Amino acid sequence: MSPRPHPHLKCLPSTPTGLDSAEPASAASGGDAPKVVAEGVPTAVRTGPQAGDGRYPIAWLTISAPRGAVPTATSVCECGRNLFAAGHRKALALIVDHTDHRTRCPLRTTEERIAT
Repeated sequence: MSPRPHPHLKCLPSTPTGLDSAEPASAASGGDAPKVVAEGVPTAVRTGPQAGDGRYPIAWLTISAPRGAVPTATSVCECGRNLFAAGHRKALALIVDHTDHRTRCPLRTTEERIAT
């Protein structure tokens, strides 16, 4: 049994040396110069970073309820809370518990007391 011959690799054509048709033509005067951005197209220029008001999220509630599938909910907090529930009743109970946790969380209540 002889080894199978390796297929030849496809070679790329040589690089053209002339002008490429995709390059913009040089302009005769300043008014006819090619435009960098089309008129009416907003550019993605960002201003400096947004000045925050000192608030940041500490608790997240993620709910997934695809049609025809079992709904799930996840409650995560920076205080160490990380709960998961699957099923209609359990997910609804976790949503209520997450809302209640927002009033009891030691991180959130401490920040609110300091702010007032």
